[in-house]
Amino acid sequence: MRNVHVHRHPGRSLRPASLRAAALAAVAMTAVVLGGCSSSPGSSNATSSSAATVAAPGTANSGNITWWASPITSSGADPRTVLVTAFEKAYPNIKVKLISAPTDTDTNRATLTTQISGGAGPDVYMGDVIWPAQFAAHQLADPLSKYLPASYFGTFAPGLVAGATYKGQVYGAPFFEDQGFLYYRKDLLAKNNMKVPTTWEELMTDSKTIQSKGEAQYGYVFQGASYEGATCNFMEFLTDAGGAVLNKDSTSSAVNSAAALKALKFEQELVTSGVSPKAESTYQELQSMNEFSAGKSVFLRNWDYGYSTSQAAGSAVVGKVGVAPMPTFGGESTPGYSNIGGWNLYVNPHSQNVAADLTFIKWMTGNDAQKILATQFSEIPTNQAVRTSADVIKSNAVLAVVPQTKLVPRPAQTPFYPQVSTAIYTNVSAVLAGSKTPATALKDADSAINSALSGGGL
Repeated sequence: MRNVHVHRHPGRSLRPASLRAAALAAVAMTAVVLGGCSSSPGSSNATSSSAATVAAPGTANSGNITWWASPITSSGADPRTVLVTAFEKAYPNIKVKLISAPTDTDTNRATLTTQISGGAGPDVYMGDVIWPAQFAAHQLADPLSKYLPASYFGTFAPGLVAGATYKGQVYGAPFFEDQGFLYYRKDLLAKNNMKVPTTWEELMTDSKTIQSKGEAQYGYVFQGASYEGATCNFMEFLTDAGGAVLNKDSTSSAVNSAAALKALKFEQELVTSGVSPKAESTYQELQSMNEFSAGKSVFLRNWDYGYSTSQAAGSAVVGKVGVAPMPTFGGESTPGYSNIGGWNLYVNPHSQNVAADLTFIKWMTGNDAQKILATQFSEIPTNQAVRTSADVIKSNAVLAVVPQTKLVPRPAQTPFYPQVSTAIYTNVSAVLAGSKTPATALKDADSAINSALSGGGL
């Protein structure tokens, strides 16, 4: 049994996995706004920053570091202290003071913003993957690519570094990540001589067949409520269809496109056909997870904790669940795209020993720490060598699937990401609720995104 995780996406508070369903409120803060980064589908880890780096101030192998980090699990050993102990053994002349950050992501962000804006705060902090643009735009994070070479950023899984980049500089070192997975009923597929669907069209057809036999009430449950989760789900459909929310330099909307129309029409059809619940426009992680665990649905889209939750005491599907990469649309290369969640490590621009901070970050994202996170705590490693290693792959069902997946960040390479996401999820949810047509929803989202990007919101 996996440890119960206490934070993922798009949960606002850090909480047990079975309850990790609250929306990440995509509204502007009074002082600064939530941010993040994006990239084109399947992008590599290459950045457009200068190849030349500068020497980091301080001493690389000695000194004191304060590390601000929220709890990673709610049971068992604390991975933060396990990692710090291992790091200090490797670097005995660097001492790390762990500061336990608030478990509520908004409180965490607001506290850091106040501290760093005032010239104080921790040396290194753990932060959301959609923070880079906001924190960079407000001088709350030091660009890591100013000090670290391209070879370092090449150690991460494709897509992760692009998601930590703002205006050509990398601000966050990917620490551990989360992503969308397809969970399925192994018993029902076997009973009907079906393979795990690799396309959305196959999923639709297989669902209808199983439903018609009365073997499941629903075919597919996902997150369609008017909150951040609907943006995450839509990003997967949209990228599969070949579309994007923003143009290449994130200065205008690209969402009112034929690809987006295809994606949103398919989401709508899932509901109107009965493959997905009529109430899908109200479903967050908890609701969709509960339907699947109760044995009501053939397929589920959820984050990495979906498997362990489905196998917990009281579940109706213990021993009956498989996990696979997300599907894509017919004619596209498989698998489909999984939206990225997770946490990065950032450096405070006011830190006095950046060299030691970087030593700490490099170790935390290196082989030893990443293997500890994966095999002892079931976190998805960001280090490509670790996530594809045999020891990690065999450690649990979800980690075995990770190397097969493709990642796409949310369209957060702008400090105005909260408004962008709000425009997406309110309109997507409206379509699922039947109050807007896909064409109208995309037109409205396009207008709202362009209005946000023009400068409204700060």
